[in-house]
Amino acid sequence: MRAKLSVVESWLLLLSVETRLHVLGFRSLHRYVRGQKVRTSKLRFPLSVERLNLAINLACVFSVRKTTLLERSAASTLLLRRHGFDASLVIGVQVLPYESHAGVEIDGKVVSDDEKLPEVYRVLERC
Repeated sequence: MRAKLSVVESWLLLLSVETRLHVLGFRSLHRYVRGQKVRTSKLRFPLSVERLNLAINLACVFSVRKTTLLERSAASTLLLRRHGFDASLVIGVQVLPYESHAGVEIDGKVVSDDEKLPEVYRVLERC
């Protein structure tokens, strides 16, 4: 039951992130993510990072439109913080060929993507 609720929570966070980004812009989303603090989990058996990442992935499947990596990573960061993990949204860029990327880290370790990302992309922002 909690797993289903985490998918619903993820979907609502994703919708909130998409709306904020497309209506108010990147600056507003950035401030919002930066301002959200880690909550203390009150669950007796908290969900794991892997379970929460799965919930975000499923929420992306059920999204009304195609979810961008920035939207997914921002929603994932917010979800992880709500469940007691000190997650950071990391935005990076690869110069040649030019490509931007976003991911999520906990204690400097990539949890949402390929672990080699810090080697490939230059970090522009961590919030």
